[in-house]
Amino acid sequence: MHIKTKFFGEIELNSEQLWHFPKGIPGFEDEREFVLLPIEGNTMFQVLQSAKVSDIALIVANPYSLVEDYTFDIDEPTIELLDIKLEDDIFVLGVLSLKDPLETSTINLQAPIVFHTLKKTAKQMIINDNKFAVHHIIGSQPSLTKEEA
Repeated sequence: MHIKTKFFGEIELNSEQLWHFPKGIPGFEDEREFVLLPIEGNTMFQVLQSAKVSDIALIVANPYSLVEDYTFDIDEPTIELLDIKLEDDIFVLGVLSLKDPLETSTINLQAPIVFHTLKKTAKQMIINDNKFAVHHIIGSQPSLTKEEA
């Protein structure tokens, strides 16, 4: 299948690359199919691209690699929706808001996206805890870009 993307033009992918969001993403509830795309030369960030609407593309990253003490409990509705049985079957990404300079960019720690690797399903979960910010400044991080290859 071919999809049009916001940052990479038209690309070809197979259906196994699709992630299904049973309830969409807050703000994009009608969008249910997304693909994670790598950013060339950057191992820290990825693009979560809608499979149907090219303009819907979010920059995402592993919040645990950006925030040392980040932790949260997955709520029961998310566990049930994604049918999570084992912690090893999931991974978590956070949505970034990129700014110039890069160190002033932020990550949303209040709404992590939980991915179930075996079922290829995902959900953006809203955390009702003020411990972490919606706009957490990522600061100066080593290895934001991979320049040595």
